[in-house]
Amino acid sequence: MRVAGSFEPGVVIVWLISMRDLQYRYRRFLIAVAVTALVFGIAVAIDGIKQTLQTEPDRLVAAFGADTWVVQRGSTGLFTTTALLPESVVGELRETPGVRSAQGVLSAFTTITGEERKNVNVIGFDLNSGGPEIVEGRAPQGEHEAVLGGGLDAEVGQQVATTSGAFTVVGRVAGLRFNGGTPTIFLTLSGAQTALMDGLPMVMGVAVEGQPEGLPAGTGITTNQAVSDDLRLTLSSATSTIDFVAFLTWIIAGGVIGAIVYLTAIDRTRDFAVLRATGSPKRLVVGGLMIQSLLLSMIAAGLAVPLAMLLRSGMPMPVTLSGSSVIRIVIVGIVVGVVASLAAVRRAVTTDPAVAFGGV
Repeated sequence: MRVAGSFEPGVVIVWLISMRDLQYRYRRFLIAVAVTALVFGIAVAIDGIKQTLQTEPDRLVAAFGADTWVVQRGSTGLFTTTALLPESVVGELRETPGVRSAQGVLSAFTTITGEERKNVNVIGFDLNSGGPEIVEGRAPQGEHEAVLGGGLDAEVGQQVATTSGAFTVVGRVAGLRFNGGTPTIFLTLSGAQTALMDGLPMVMGVAVEGQPEGLPAGTGITTNQAVSDDLRLTLSSATSTIDFVAFLTWIIAGGVIGAIVYLTAIDRTRDFAVLRATGSPKRLVVGGLMIQSLLLSMIAAGLAVPLAMLLRSGMPMPVTLSGSSVIRIVIVGIVVGVVASLAAVRRAVTTDPAVAFGGV
């Protein structure tokens, strides 16, 4: 009679059999690990792209240091809209009680010309009065001066030719890409009005520090979160597609693991028959296959993050890898490992014990 809580010898036997089987078929196991790790790595990189798309609006909006934003009444954002306000609104807000600072913002798109054409965001904003931190050079002062964000290679002092005009690079800010990793050029507000609005004194919104006690006619207030959500809305279809592609990669990984473990189950039919014939509980048979499947899956998951870091070096847009990426791949690895073993488990537990004695 087995004492309650004592260690069951069958567990050791099944573990040893499983490990010995892996040693015997190590080439198959290593190939499966390599393929699964690559698939997992691609999935992690894809998830990193989604994280970038989700977080870049927050980083952009936070860089302006605004407490609130004044936009055309009924609008929720200013980086994706064509709703305009007269620049005079900026002056009115500066005179409004509760406002410490008010800076007009104008945003649009242009294309860098030359050997390699590249679409870029253009933001008109007075960087001398706040906003994104300049990490190299200085803020633009003239209408034909520009500060570049991440993703653009021009050096300070060089010229950048665009379909909206040519600009001398006088500084750089870190990152601040948005609209799917599109690089950004910062101009003075008047420079952006000349380049994008044919000189019309218009803005798309006002970054406000403080809480205005009143608003100019035809305007409304929106929050940092609403502005970020408005930017994310333009990429909702892209992020949904990324989720679907990531789901497909998990299925592929499960298929690879499932096929390898199922082949193992076929090769070990007589082993399972012996275990069944000697009265071994089904849970031990099941456990042996799940051990192999989980081991394969977890080793592949452990290799996935380094592979994703290698893959992102060749991607044209930033890929965000965080602690949540590691946690997610571990959880997915466990789930995929368990699910992938189910077909092999079913075959194992239905094996006829008579096979152990030469039966069919």
